[in-house]
Amino acid sequence: MNRRRAYEDDGDFYGERNKKRRRVSENQEMEERLETLILRVGENSSSSLESNLEGLVSVLESDLGNFRSKILRILSDCPIKMPEKCTIYSTMVGLMNAKNYNFGGEFVEYMVKTFKDSLKQCQWDAARYALRFLADLVNCHVISTNSLLQLLDSMVDAANEDNVPQVRRDWYVFAVLSTLPWVGRELYEKKESALENLLVRIEVFLNKRTKKHHNALRVWSVDAPHPQEEYLDCLWAQIRKLRQDNWTEKHIPRPYLAFDSVLCEALQHNIPVIHPPPHQDSFEYPMPWVVYRMFDYTDCPPGPILPGAHSIERFLIEEHLHSIIEMHRWERKDCAIHLLLLPYKDKIPLEYCIVEVIFAELFHMPTPRYLEICYGSILIELCKQQPSKMPQVLAQATEILFMRIDSMNTSCFDRFVNWFSYHLSNFQFRWSWDDWDSCLLLENEHPRPKFIQEVLLKCLRFSYHDRFKEMMPEGYAKLIPKPPMPHYKYSMEGAGK
Repeated sequence: MNRRRAYEDDGDFYGERNKKRRRVSENQEMEERLETLILRVGENSSSSLESNLEGLVSVLESDLGNFRSKILRILSDCPIKMPEKCTIYSTMVGLMNAKNYNFGGEFVEYMVKTFKDSLKQCQWDAARYALRFLADLVNCHVISTNSLLQLLDSMVDAANEDNVPQVRRDWYVFAVLSTLPWVGRELYEKKESALENLLVRIEVFLNKRTKKHHNALRVWSVDAPHPQEEYLDCLWAQIRKLRQDNWTEKHIPRPYLAFDSVLCEALQHNIPVIHPPPHQDSFEYPMPWVVYRMFDYTDCPPGPILPGAHSIERFLIEEHLHSIIEMHRWERKDCAIHLLLLPYKDKIPLEYCIVEVIFAELFHMPTPRYLEICYGSILIELCKQQPSKMPQVLAQATEILFMRIDSMNTSCFDRFVNWFSYHLSNFQFRWSWDDWDSCLLLENEHPRPKFIQEVLLKCLRFSYHDRFKEMMPEGYAKLIPKPPMPHYKYSMEGAGK
Protein backbone atom coordinates (compact mmCIF):
# COMPACT_ATOMS: atom_id res chain seq x y z
CA MET A 1 0.00 0.00 0.00
CA ASN A 2 2.78 2.35 0.86
CA ARG A 3 4.46 1.65 -2.43
CA ARG A 4 1.25 2.19 -4.33
CA ARG A 5 0.62 5.47 -2.51
CA ALA A 6 4.18 6.61 -3.19
CA TYR A 7 3.76 5.79 -6.83
CA GLU A 8 0.49 7.71 -6.97
CA ASP A 9 2.13 10.66 -5.20
CA ASP A 10 5.02 10.59 -7.67
CA GLY A 11 2.55 10.51 -10.50
CA ASP A 12 0.78 13.58 -9.16
CA PHE A 13 4.13 15.34 -8.77
CA TYR A 14 5.20 14.72 -12.34
CA GLY A 15 1.74 15.61 -13.58
CA GLU A 16 1.86 18.95 -11.81
CA ARG A 17 5.37 19.64 -13.12
CA ASN A 18 4.26 18.90 -16.67
CA LYS A 19 1.30 21.23 -16.25
CA LYS A 20 3.61 24.00 -15.03
CA ARG A 21 5.96 23.36 -17.92
CA ARG A 22 3.11 23.61 -20.41
CA ARG A 23 1.88 26.77 -18.72
CA VAL A 24 5.35 28.37 -18.90
CA SER A 25 5.78 27.42 -22.56
CA GLU A 26 2.33 28.80 -23.38
CA ASN A 27 3.20 32.08 -21.65
CA GLN A 28 6.50 32.28 -23.52
CA GLU A 29 4.74 31.68 -26.83
CA MET A 30 2.21 34.38 -26.03
CA GLU A 31 4.94 36.83 -25.04
CA GLU A 32 6.88 36.13 -28.24
CA ARG A 33 3.70 36.60 -30.27
CA LEU A 34 2.99 39.95 -28.62
CA GLU A 35 6.58 41.07 -29.15
CA THR A 36 6.45 40.10 -32.83
CA LEU A 37 3.17 41.96 -33.34
CA ILE A 38 4.53 45.13 -31.71
CA LEU A 39 7.87 45.02 -33.51
CA ARG A 40 6.34 44.52 -36.97
CA VAL A 41 3.54 47.07 -36.76
CA GLY A 42 3.77 49.52 -39.63
CA GLU A 43 5.60 47.12 -41.94
CA ASN A 44 4.26 45.85 -45.26
CA SER A 45 0.68 44.71 -44.80
CA SER A 46 -2.41 44.28 -46.94
CA SER A 47 -4.46 46.40 -44.52
CA SER A 48 -3.97 50.05 -43.59
CA LEU A 49 -1.76 51.22 -40.75
CA GLU A 50 -4.78 52.64 -38.93
CA SER A 51 -6.62 49.31 -38.91
CA ASN A 52 -3.42 47.51 -37.83
CA LEU A 53 -3.01 49.91 -34.91
CA GLU A 54 -6.63 49.52 -33.83
CA GLY A 55 -6.41 45.73 -33.94
CA LEU A 56 -3.09 45.62 -32.07
CA VAL A 57 -4.33 47.99 -29.36
CA SER A 58 -7.34 45.73 -28.80
CA VAL A 59 -5.04 42.70 -28.45
CA LEU A 60 -2.70 44.48 -26.03
CA GLU A 61 -5.57 45.78 -23.92
CA SER A 62 -6.99 42.28 -23.51
CA ASP A 63 -3.58 40.93 -22.48
CA LEU A 64 -2.66 43.69 -20.04
CA GLY A 65 -3.70 41.63 -17.04
CA ASN A 66 -1.20 38.85 -17.74
CA PHE A 67 1.61 40.62 -19.62
CA ARG A 68 1.57 44.19 -18.31
CA SER A 69 5.28 44.47 -17.53
CA LYS A 70 6.24 42.79 -20.81
CA ILE A 71 4.10 45.21 -22.83
CA LEU A 72 5.52 48.20 -20.95
CA ARG A 73 9.09 47.10 -21.61
CA ILE A 74 8.57 46.42 -25.33
CA LEU A 75 6.68 49.65 -25.96
CA SER A 76 9.42 51.67 -24.27
CA ASP A 77 12.26 49.87 -26.08
CA CYS A 78 10.83 50.08 -29.60
CA PRO A 79 10.96 53.88 -30.15
CA ILE A 80 14.58 53.88 -28.92
CA LYS A 81 15.79 50.95 -30.99
CA MET A 82 13.63 51.84 -34.01
CA PRO A 83 13.43 55.67 -33.88
CA GLU A 84 12.11 55.82 -37.46
CA LYS A 85 8.82 54.34 -36.13
CA CYS A 86 8.54 56.79 -33.23
CA THR A 87 5.18 58.25 -34.32
CA ILE A 88 3.65 54.78 -34.84
CA TYR A 89 4.41 53.75 -31.27
CA SER A 90 3.31 57.10 -29.84
CA THR A 91 -0.02 56.64 -31.62
CA MET A 92 -0.32 53.15 -30.13
CA VAL A 93 0.37 54.45 -26.63
CA GLY A 94 -2.09 57.28 -27.20
CA LEU A 95 -4.88 54.88 -28.15
CA MET A 96 -4.16 52.68 -25.14
CA ASN A 97 -4.12 55.73 -22.85
CA ALA A 98 -7.52 56.78 -24.23
CA LYS A 99 -8.91 53.37 -23.22
CA ASN A 100 -6.93 52.82 -20.02
CA TYR A 101 -5.77 55.95 -18.20
CA ASN A 102 -3.89 53.97 -15.53
CA PHE A 103 -1.81 52.18 -18.15
CA GLY A 104 -0.95 55.54 -19.73
CA GLY A 105 0.31 56.80 -16.39
CA GLU A 106 2.39 53.67 -15.83
CA PHE A 107 3.90 53.97 -19.29
CA VAL A 108 4.87 57.62 -18.79
CA GLU A 109 6.60 56.68 -15.51
CA TYR A 110 8.39 53.79 -17.24
CA MET A 111 9.49 56.01 -20.13
CA VAL A 112 10.74 58.72 -17.80
CA LYS A 113 12.77 56.11 -15.91
CA THR A 114 14.23 54.89 -19.21
CA PHE A 115 15.19 58.47 -20.12
CA LYS A 116 16.85 59.11 -16.74
CA ASP A 117 18.72 55.80 -16.82
CA SER A 118 20.03 56.56 -20.32
CA LEU A 119 21.40 59.90 -19.10
CA LYS A 120 23.09 58.28 -16.09
CA GLN A 121 24.65 55.55 -18.25
CA CYS A 122 25.83 58.02 -20.93
CA GLN A 123 23.69 56.38 -23.59
CA TRP A 124 23.21 59.64 -25.41
CA ASP A 125 21.42 58.43 -28.52
CA ALA A 126 18.99 56.40 -26.44
CA ALA A 127 18.35 59.45 -24.22
CA ARG A 128 17.71 61.65 -27.24
CA TYR A 129 15.29 59.14 -28.77
CA ALA A 130 13.51 58.78 -25.43
CA LEU A 131 13.14 62.57 -25.21
CA ARG A 132 11.79 62.64 -28.76
CA PHE A 133 9.23 59.96 -27.89
CA LEU A 134 8.10 61.82 -24.79
CA ALA A 135 7.66 64.93 -26.94
CA ASP A 136 5.67 63.02 -29.55
CA LEU A 137 3.35 61.75 -26.82
CA VAL A 138 2.25 65.39 -26.45
CA ASN A 139 0.84 65.17 -29.99
CA CYS A 140 -1.17 62.10 -28.91
CA HIS A 141 -2.60 63.84 -25.82
CA VAL A 142 -0.77 61.52 -23.44
CA ILE A 143 1.55 64.14 -21.91
CA SER A 144 0.71 67.79 -21.18
CA THR A 145 2.52 70.57 -23.01
CA ASN A 146 3.40 72.36 -19.76
CA SER A 147 5.29 69.40 -18.33
CA LEU A 148 7.19 68.86 -21.59
CA LEU A 149 8.21 72.53 -21.70
CA GLN A 150 9.38 72.21 -18.11
CA LEU A 151 11.57 69.26 -19.12
CA LEU A 152 13.02 71.12 -22.11
CA ASP A 153 13.75 74.14 -19.92
CA SER A 154 15.58 71.96 -17.41
CA MET A 155 17.75 70.59 -20.24
CA VAL A 156 18.61 74.13 -21.36
CA ASP A 157 19.45 74.87 -17.72
CA ALA A 158 21.92 71.97 -17.83
CA ALA A 159 23.44 73.55 -20.94
CA ASN A 160 24.12 76.74 -18.99
CA GLU A 161 25.97 75.07 -16.12
CA ASP A 162 29.41 76.36 -15.23
CA ASN A 163 32.61 74.36 -14.94
CA VAL A 164 31.42 71.50 -17.15
CA PRO A 165 32.80 70.42 -20.58
CA GLN A 166 31.37 72.20 -23.58
CA VAL A 167 30.51 68.87 -25.22
CA ARG A 168 28.07 68.25 -22.36
CA ARG A 169 26.37 71.61 -22.81
CA ASP A 170 26.30 71.14 -26.58
CA TRP A 171 24.60 67.76 -26.32
CA TYR A 172 21.76 69.07 -24.16
CA VAL A 173 21.03 71.86 -26.63
CA PHE A 174 21.31 69.48 -29.58
CA ALA A 175 18.84 67.07 -27.91
CA VAL A 176 16.30 69.86 -27.46
CA LEU A 177 16.70 71.25 -31.00
CA SER A 178 16.50 67.82 -32.61
CA THR A 179 13.24 67.15 -30.73
CA LEU A 180 11.42 70.32 -31.85
CA PRO A 181 10.52 69.13 -35.40
CA TRP A 182 8.23 66.50 -33.85
CA VAL A 183 6.43 68.72 -31.35
CA GLY A 184 7.10 72.28 -32.53
CA ARG A 185 3.71 72.70 -34.21
CA GLU A 186 1.81 71.60 -31.10
CA LEU A 187 3.82 73.91 -28.85
CA TYR A 188 3.42 76.77 -31.34
CA GLU A 189 -0.37 76.43 -31.33
CA LYS A 190 -0.81 76.03 -27.55
CA LYS A 191 2.23 77.63 -25.87
CA GLU A 192 3.72 80.04 -28.38
CA SER A 193 5.21 82.46 -25.85
CA ALA A 194 6.85 79.67 -23.83
CA LEU A 195 8.28 78.18 -27.02
CA GLU A 196 9.70 81.55 -28.05
CA ASN A 197 11.32 82.00 -24.64
CA LEU A 198 12.94 78.57 -25.00
CA LEU A 199 14.32 79.49 -28.43
CA VAL A 200 15.66 82.81 -27.15
CA ARG A 201 17.57 81.02 -24.39
CA ILE A 202 19.04 78.60 -26.94
CA GLU A 203 20.04 81.47 -29.23
CA VAL A 204 21.84 83.22 -26.36
CA PHE A 205 23.72 80.02 -25.61
CA LEU A 206 24.74 79.54 -29.26
CA ASN A 207 25.98 83.11 -29.55
CA LYS A 208 28.29 82.68 -26.54
CA ARG A 209 29.55 79.25 -27.56
CA THR A 210 33.15 78.83 -28.73
CA LYS A 211 33.92 76.89 -31.91
CA LYS A 212 37.67 76.40 -31.81
CA HIS A 213 37.21 72.84 -33.02
CA HIS A 214 35.60 73.86 -36.30
CA ASN A 215 38.71 74.23 -38.45
CA ALA A 216 40.17 70.93 -37.24
CA LEU A 217 37.06 69.03 -38.35
CA ARG A 218 36.72 70.49 -41.85
CA VAL A 219 37.04 68.24 -44.91
CA TRP A 220 38.08 71.12 -47.17
CA SER A 221 40.03 74.26 -46.41
CA VAL A 222 37.62 76.43 -48.45
CA ASP A 223 33.86 76.89 -48.28
CA ALA A 224 33.15 76.96 -52.01
CA PRO A 225 30.77 75.75 -53.29
CA HIS A 226 29.24 74.45 -50.02
CA PRO A 227 29.95 76.05 -46.64
CA GLN A 228 31.11 73.60 -43.97
CA GLU A 229 28.84 74.43 -41.07
CA GLU A 230 29.32 73.34 -37.50
CA TYR A 231 26.55 70.89 -36.59
CA LEU A 232 24.76 73.02 -33.98
CA ASP A 233 24.89 76.14 -36.17
CA CYS A 234 23.42 74.16 -39.07
CA LEU A 235 20.63 72.65 -36.97
CA TRP A 236 19.81 76.05 -35.49
CA ALA A 237 19.49 77.51 -39.02
CA GLN A 238 17.18 74.61 -39.93
CA ILE A 239 15.02 75.18 -36.84
CA ARG A 240 14.76 78.89 -37.64
CA LYS A 241 13.63 78.02 -41.17
CA LEU A 242 11.07 75.63 -39.69
CA ARG A 243 9.81 78.41 -37.42
CA GLN A 244 9.43 80.69 -40.45
CA ASP A 245 7.29 77.95 -42.03
CA ASN A 246 5.03 77.91 -38.96
CA TRP A 247 6.54 74.61 -37.79
CA THR A 248 5.17 72.59 -40.69
CA GLU A 249 7.36 69.93 -42.32
CA LYS A 250 6.76 67.25 -44.95
CA HIS A 251 8.80 64.28 -43.82
CA ILE A 252 7.57 63.00 -40.44
CA PRO A 253 4.64 60.53 -40.74
CA ARG A 254 1.93 61.36 -38.22
CA PRO A 255 -0.57 58.45 -38.01
CA TYR A 256 -2.16 59.89 -34.87
CA LEU A 257 -3.90 62.56 -36.96
CA ALA A 258 -6.34 59.87 -38.15
CA PHE A 259 -7.36 59.25 -34.52
CA ASP A 260 -7.59 62.88 -33.42
CA SER A 261 -11.27 62.59 -32.41
CA VAL A 262 -10.42 59.73 -30.04
CA LEU A 263 -7.12 61.04 -28.69
CA CYS A 264 -8.32 64.58 -27.95
CA GLU A 265 -10.78 63.25 -25.35
CA ALA A 266 -8.10 61.36 -23.39
CA LEU A 267 -6.82 62.62 -20.05
CA GLN A 268 -3.19 63.77 -20.04
CA HIS A 269 -0.34 62.98 -17.65
CA ASN A 270 2.39 65.24 -16.32
CA ILE A 271 6.07 64.42 -16.58
CA PRO A 272 7.61 64.61 -13.10
CA VAL A 273 10.35 67.14 -12.53
CA ILE A 274 13.58 65.74 -13.99
CA HIS A 275 16.99 67.05 -13.02
CA PRO A 276 19.74 65.89 -15.40
CA PRO A 277 22.47 63.99 -13.54
CA PRO A 278 25.47 66.16 -12.65
CA HIS A 279 28.66 65.87 -14.64
CA GLN A 280 31.25 63.33 -13.58
CA ASP A 281 34.81 63.00 -14.81
CA SER A 282 34.06 59.48 -16.05
CA PHE A 283 31.30 60.69 -18.40
CA GLU A 284 32.06 60.64 -22.13
CA TYR A 285 29.98 62.84 -24.42
CA PRO A 286 29.49 62.85 -28.21
CA MET A 287 32.13 64.86 -30.00
CA PRO A 288 31.20 67.77 -32.34
CA TRP A 289 31.28 67.42 -36.09
CA VAL A 290 30.98 69.44 -39.29
CA VAL A 291 27.96 68.88 -41.53
CA TYR A 292 29.17 67.40 -44.81
CA ARG A 293 27.69 68.71 -48.05
CA MET A 294 28.45 67.41 -51.53
CA PHE A 295 25.32 68.01 -53.65
CA ASP A 296 22.71 70.67 -54.11
CA TYR A 297 19.60 70.70 -56.30
CA THR A 298 21.59 71.78 -59.41
CA ASP A 299 23.61 68.53 -59.31
CA CYS A 300 20.51 66.34 -59.45
CA PRO A 301 18.71 65.39 -62.70
CA PRO A 302 15.11 66.48 -63.39
CA GLY A 303 12.73 64.90 -60.94
CA PRO A 304 12.38 65.14 -57.16
CA ILE A 305 14.18 68.20 -55.80
CA LEU A 306 16.89 67.85 -53.17
CA PRO A 307 15.80 69.76 -50.01
CA GLY A 308 17.83 72.85 -49.24
CA ALA A 309 20.75 72.74 -46.82
CA HIS A 310 18.77 74.69 -44.19
CA SER A 311 15.47 72.86 -44.59
CA ILE A 312 14.47 70.62 -41.71
CA GLU A 313 13.72 67.84 -44.20
CA ARG A 314 17.43 67.63 -45.03
CA PHE A 315 18.24 67.08 -41.35
CA LEU A 316 15.51 64.44 -40.93
CA ILE A 317 16.56 62.52 -44.05
CA GLU A 318 20.24 62.52 -43.11
CA GLU A 319 19.54 61.48 -39.52
CA HIS A 320 17.38 58.59 -40.73
CA LEU A 321 20.08 57.39 -43.14
CA HIS A 322 22.79 57.61 -40.47
CA SER A 323 20.65 55.53 -38.10
CA ILE A 324 20.12 52.87 -40.79
CA ILE A 325 23.87 52.59 -41.32
CA GLU A 326 24.42 52.31 -37.57
CA MET A 327 21.77 49.62 -37.19
CA HIS A 328 22.63 47.45 -40.24
CA ARG A 329 26.34 48.08 -40.74
CA TRP A 330 27.26 44.46 -39.92
CA GLU A 331 25.38 43.13 -42.96
CA ARG A 332 25.99 45.13 -46.14
CA LYS A 333 23.08 43.63 -48.10
CA ASP A 334 20.52 44.41 -45.42
CA CYS A 335 22.01 47.88 -45.04
CA ALA A 336 21.76 48.61 -48.78
CA ILE A 337 18.18 47.32 -48.94
CA HIS A 338 17.04 49.42 -45.99
CA LEU A 339 18.75 52.52 -47.37
CA LEU A 340 16.96 52.11 -50.70
CA LEU A 341 13.60 51.53 -48.95
CA LEU A 342 13.67 54.86 -47.11
CA PRO A 343 10.13 56.25 -46.66
CA TYR A 344 9.21 59.17 -48.93
CA LYS A 345 11.89 58.02 -51.35
CA ASP A 346 9.73 59.17 -54.27
CA LYS A 347 9.81 62.76 -52.99
CA ILE A 348 13.60 63.13 -52.85
CA PRO A 349 16.59 62.16 -55.05
CA LEU A 350 17.31 59.24 -52.74
CA GLU A 351 20.53 58.03 -54.40
CA TYR A 352 22.17 61.45 -54.00
CA CYS A 353 21.17 61.61 -50.32
CA ILE A 354 22.56 58.13 -49.65
CA VAL A 355 25.90 58.79 -51.36
CA GLU A 356 26.32 62.11 -49.55
CA VAL A 357 25.62 60.52 -46.16
CA ILE A 358 28.02 57.61 -46.74
CA PHE A 359 30.83 59.96 -47.75
CA ALA A 360 30.00 62.09 -44.71
CA GLU A 361 30.59 58.99 -42.58
CA LEU A 362 33.79 58.12 -44.46
CA PHE A 363 35.25 61.64 -44.16
CA HIS A 364 34.13 62.19 -40.57
CA MET A 365 36.92 63.86 -38.62
CA PRO A 366 39.09 62.98 -36.84
CA THR A 367 38.21 59.32 -37.59
CA PRO A 368 35.22 57.56 -39.19
CA ARG A 369 32.74 55.86 -36.89
CA TYR A 370 33.40 52.46 -38.46
CA LEU A 371 36.04 50.75 -40.59
CA GLU A 372 36.59 52.33 -44.01
CA ILE A 373 35.90 49.04 -45.76
CA CYS A 374 32.42 49.05 -44.22
CA TYR A 375 31.41 52.06 -46.32
CA GLY A 376 33.14 50.71 -49.42
CA SER A 377 31.28 47.39 -49.18
CA ILE A 378 27.92 49.17 -48.68
CA LEU A 379 28.51 51.33 -51.78
CA ILE A 380 29.38 48.24 -53.84
CA GLU A 381 26.20 46.53 -52.65
CA LEU A 382 24.15 49.63 -53.50
CA CYS A 383 25.54 49.53 -57.05
CA LYS A 384 24.50 45.89 -57.32
CA GLN A 385 21.05 46.52 -55.87
CA GLN A 386 20.34 49.50 -58.12
CA PRO A 387 22.61 49.25 -61.21
CA SER A 388 20.53 51.70 -63.26
CA LYS A 389 21.16 54.75 -61.01
CA MET A 390 23.66 54.25 -58.22
CA PRO A 391 26.86 53.78 -60.33
CA GLN A 392 26.15 57.03 -62.20
CA VAL A 393 25.58 58.96 -58.98
CA LEU A 394 28.73 57.48 -57.46
CA ALA A 395 30.75 58.40 -60.56
CA GLN A 396 29.42 61.96 -60.33
CA ALA A 397 30.41 62.11 -56.65
CA THR A 398 33.91 60.83 -57.47
CA GLU A 399 34.27 63.51 -60.13
CA ILE A 400 33.23 66.22 -57.66
CA LEU A 401 35.70 64.96 -55.07
CA PHE A 402 38.53 64.83 -57.61
CA MET A 403 37.85 68.38 -58.77
CA ARG A 404 37.94 69.62 -55.17
CA ILE A 405 40.87 67.51 -54.05
CA ASP A 406 43.26 70.50 -54.05
CA SER A 407 41.76 71.74 -50.79
CA MET A 408 40.96 68.36 -49.20
CA ASN A 409 42.19 67.47 -45.73
CA THR A 410 45.16 65.09 -45.84
CA SER A 411 43.41 62.41 -43.78
CA CYS A 412 40.38 62.55 -46.06
CA PHE A 413 42.72 62.41 -49.08
CA ASP A 414 44.08 59.08 -47.83
CA ARG A 415 40.58 57.72 -47.18
CA PHE A 416 39.50 58.78 -50.66
CA VAL A 417 42.47 56.91 -52.14
CA ASN A 418 41.70 53.78 -50.12
CA TRP A 419 38.01 53.78 -51.03
CA PHE A 420 38.50 54.50 -54.76
CA SER A 421 41.15 51.81 -55.23
CA TYR A 422 39.01 49.27 -53.38
CA HIS A 423 35.96 50.22 -55.46
CA LEU A 424 37.87 49.93 -58.76
CA SER A 425 39.15 46.47 -57.77
CA ASN A 426 35.55 45.26 -57.51
CA PHE A 427 34.57 46.62 -60.95
CA GLN A 428 37.46 45.33 -63.07
CA PHE A 429 39.39 48.62 -62.67
CA ARG A 430 37.16 50.33 -65.22
CA TRP A 431 37.23 54.13 -65.18
CA SER A 432 37.10 56.92 -67.74
CA TRP A 433 40.69 58.07 -67.16
CA ASP A 434 40.63 60.26 -70.27
CA ASP A 435 38.37 62.71 -68.42
CA TRP A 436 41.23 63.48 -66.06
CA ASP A 437 43.86 64.20 -68.72
CA SER A 438 44.21 67.80 -67.55
CA CYS A 439 46.02 66.62 -64.42
CA LEU A 440 48.93 65.36 -66.59
CA LEU A 441 49.99 68.97 -67.20
CA LEU A 442 50.57 69.46 -63.48
CA GLU A 443 53.59 68.51 -61.41
CA ASN A 444 53.60 64.97 -60.07
CA GLU A 445 53.35 66.20 -56.48
CA HIS A 446 50.18 68.19 -57.19
CA PRO A 447 47.19 66.64 -55.36
CA ARG A 448 45.42 65.48 -58.55
CA PRO A 449 48.22 63.49 -60.24
CA LYS A 450 49.37 62.42 -56.79
CA PHE A 451 45.91 61.00 -56.15
CA ILE A 452 46.01 58.94 -59.35
CA GLN A 453 49.50 57.73 -58.55
CA GLU A 454 48.45 56.64 -55.04
CA VAL A 455 45.32 54.94 -56.37
CA LEU A 456 47.34 52.93 -58.90
CA LEU A 457 49.83 51.98 -56.20
CA LYS A 458 46.99 50.66 -54.04
CA CYS A 459 45.36 48.90 -57.00
CA LEU A 460 48.63 47.12 -57.71
CA ARG A 461 48.01 45.13 -54.53
CA PHE A 462 44.76 43.82 -56.02
CA SER A 463 46.17 42.96 -59.47
CA TYR A 464 49.47 42.84 -61.42
CA HIS A 465 51.67 45.46 -63.06
CA ASP A 466 51.24 44.52 -66.74
CA ARG A 467 47.52 44.91 -66.48
CA PHE A 468 47.85 48.58 -65.60
CA LYS A 469 50.35 49.16 -68.38
CA GLU A 470 47.77 47.83 -70.84
CA MET A 471 44.77 49.45 -69.21
CA MET A 472 45.97 53.01 -68.63
CA PRO A 473 46.22 55.58 -71.48
CA GLU A 474 49.74 56.28 -72.73
CA GLY A 475 49.87 59.72 -71.14
CA TYR A 476 49.55 58.19 -67.68
CA ALA A 477 52.75 56.13 -68.02
CA LYS A 478 54.69 58.45 -65.70
CA LEU A 479 52.11 57.90 -62.94
CA ILE A 480 52.16 54.11 -63.10
CA PRO A 481 54.25 52.65 -60.26
CA LYS A 482 57.47 50.89 -61.07
CA PRO A 483 57.13 47.13 -61.50
CA PRO A 484 57.67 45.27 -58.24
CA MET A 485 60.97 43.39 -58.46
CA PRO A 486 62.48 40.89 -56.00
CA HIS A 487 65.27 42.26 -53.86
CA TYR A 488 67.77 39.51 -53.03
CA LYS A 489 70.60 41.14 -51.15
CA TYR A 490 73.04 38.23 -51.53
CA SER A 491 73.11 38.55 -55.34
CA MET A 492 73.84 42.28 -55.27
CA GLU A 493 77.26 43.73 -56.06
CA GLY A 494 79.58 43.54 -53.11
CA ALA A 495 77.46 40.94 -51.30
CA GLY A 496 80.50 38.69 -50.74
CA LYS A 497 82.49 41.28 -48.82
